[in-house]
Amino acid sequence: MKKKLIGIIAVIFMIILVGCQSNEGTEGEEQPETTGAVQQLEGVPEVFTSGKAPKIKVVRKIGGDDHTAQFLAGAKEEAEALGFEVDIFTANGDSARFHDALTQDVDKYDGFIISHGDDEATVQTVKELRETGKLVVAFDSVPELQEIEGVTLTSQDDEQLADLSLNQLVEDFNGEANIVYLWVDGFPPMVRRNAVYQNYLSEHSGINELERFGLATDDTSVQTQNAVAAMLNKYPEGEIDAIFATWDAFAIGAAQAVREAGRDEISIYGIDVSNADLQEIQNEESSWQYTAAVDPKLIGAVNVRILAKQLAEEETPSTYNLEAFLISQEELRQASEPVNMINLTEVIDGWGQSDAFEEDWMKTLKEYHSKD
Repeated sequence: MKKKLIGIIAVIFMIILVGCQSNEGTEGEEQPETTGAVQQLEGVPEVFTSGKAPKIKVVRKIGGDDHTAQFLAGAKEEAEALGFEVDIFTANGDSARFHDALTQDVDKYDGFIISHGDDEATVQTVKELRETGKLVVAFDSVPELQEIEGVTLTSQDDEQLADLSLNQLVEDFNGEANIVYLWVDGFPPMVRRNAVYQNYLSEHSGINELERFGLATDDTSVQTQNAVAAMLNKYPEGEIDAIFATWDAFAIGAAQAVREAGRDEISIYGIDVSNADLQEIQNEESSWQYTAAVDPKLIGAVNVRILAKQLAEEETPSTYNLEAFLISQEELRQASEPVNMINLTEVIDGWGQSDAFEEDWMKTLKEYHSKD
């Protein structure tokens, strides 16, 4: 009897021991329970169901403006919606900091989004990133990047941006105007916009350039406001018809200088848009009549989608241009409420909307992660 009792106790002990070991094994698994759910998502590429979230880095050379903030916000929002880990960095125009951000801790990242890489060193860095297997999408950067295998170079359609703004200027003044040109060399988008501007000068002999200047700094708008204010003292009322600004940081500085000088006879035509720009354009005393733009937040999002397709080993183009829109002061002022970057879509048909590179599996992935 005693032996039977000992045997029963031993069996019970073994059952308990096995149960404990089973529970310990479940608790000790490295992958969380949700990993199984990701693996069951139909049509989602395996790279996104492995249990380890892709990690990407967004590095922008220029900064200090609302356009940069919107671009980075769009990239971060889209990446996190897809379940990625994302780091963002702005060099504020400092080339050394920009390149350091692209070469430090490279092994931590699966891919990079580069914005405004404007020198030969950017080309070399991207080549090295690709040689180590890192994926790269570059926005508004040197054209040589499109020649590197596997890299997609994106941009606003800069030719369209310049054409929309300049065409409106020429139309408003019947091809006869004295203008000031705000521009800075050295940046690929500026180079493309300048090419369009030069064509307009050659095709419209009545457009007379009085002055051209511009400086890209961490306080471009302030520097531009001061420079335009000083320039206005050189030209009495009636001698300047319009200002063409190739960057919204130029346009907003010019608009403030013109308003403070009481020179409302001068019309401003710009490129790019932000919340600060929209506020200025809607000011009752503002001379900023038109701006041509692409939604910067959408730019960030589309670049992330392209990088996601690269991660999924899907084909992506070597170049891609985002469609531009012309925004008028009159349209904004006719709106029933103040217009900002969120409700601008209610004023400009198609603004901020694009399904470019948004695959069905991305929608599935976003829906899954929205439940986290």
